[in-house]
Amino acid sequence: MSEKSGSDSPGNADWLTTSIGHSTPETITVRGRDLASDVMGRMSFSELAFLLASGRAPSEAEATLFNAVLVSLADHGLTPTALAARLTYTGAPEAIQGSIAAGLLGGGSVFLGPVEDTARFLDEILSSIPSDQRSVDSVLEATATTAVQEALDAGVRIPGLGHPVHRETDPRTPRFYELADELKLSGPNLRLLEFVAAAHRKATGKALPINGAGAAGAVLADLGFPPALTRGFALLARTAGLIGHLAEEMENPIGLRLYKEVDARASRNAEPETP
Repeated sequence: MSEKSGSDSPGNADWLTTSIGHSTPETITVRGRDLASDVMGRMSFSELAFLLASGRAPSEAEATLFNAVLVSLADHGLTPTALAARLTYTGAPEAIQGSIAAGLLGGGSVFLGPVEDTARFLDEILSSIPSDQRSVDSVLEATATTAVQEALDAGVRIPGLGHPVHRETDPRTPRFYELADELKLSGPNLRLLEFVAAAHRKATGKALPINGAGAAGAVLADLGFPPALTRGFALLARTAGLIGHLAEEMENPIGLRLYKEVDARASRNAEPETP
C-alpha cells in the first residue's frame, strides 16, 4: 500500500497554520493586520475580539452592539463566579491566573451559560424555517409556539427566560432591543426570542421576562456568530469583572473572613446537641 498523499501525508505540514496571527522578529500580525501600525490606537479591544473571531472588522453599528453585549455580562456582584475567584485568591494570592480561571470555570447552565443555551435554542428553531421567511412575524410566531410547546411537553426548560433577581424586567433586555432598533441590526434571533417569551407565557400562564443573558445570545447570533462561540464572549466579558473583584480583594479582602464565617457556622452545626 502506498503512503497517503496530499496535505495529510506524513511529513507534510501545510495544514499547520493559522490565520489568527503570527510574529516575526520585526512584526506582529493579527488577522492580516500589522498589530503596531494598524490595530494599536486604532481599534478598541472589543473590535479586535470581533475581528479575531469573525475574520472581519465590525461596522461602527456592529461594534456598538457587540460592545454592549460585553458590557452587559461583565459583572453582577458577588455571584458564585466572583466568590470562586476571591476564595481561590485567598488560598493562592501568588497566582492570579488561577483565581480568574476558577471564576470562569463556574460559567455553566445557571451563570453565563444561558447566553449559549439561548443562541442554540433559537438556532434550532430558525433552522426549520426557510431563510426567506425568517423575517416574517407570522412564521416566527407559529414556529416559536410549536417549539415552546414541544420543549414544555418534554420537560425541558426554555433558555433565556426568567431571572432570580429581575422578576418582571431584566433592565438589560429592553436596552438591547432599543439599541438593535436604533442601529438597524435587529435580526431574526431577537425577534424570535420575543415570540418564544410570548408563547411560553400563553402556554404556562407565567410571565417570565427575557433575561439579559438570553438577549445577549440572540444579539450575538444576529451579529453572525455561531452558538458555540457565544459563551466564549460571555467568559471574555466576565474576565473583566473578575479582575475587578480581585483588585478589590487585594485592597479590601473578604475571602478569609468569608471562609472563617462559613467554617464557624459549619462547626457550630456539627456540634452534638447537649443532653
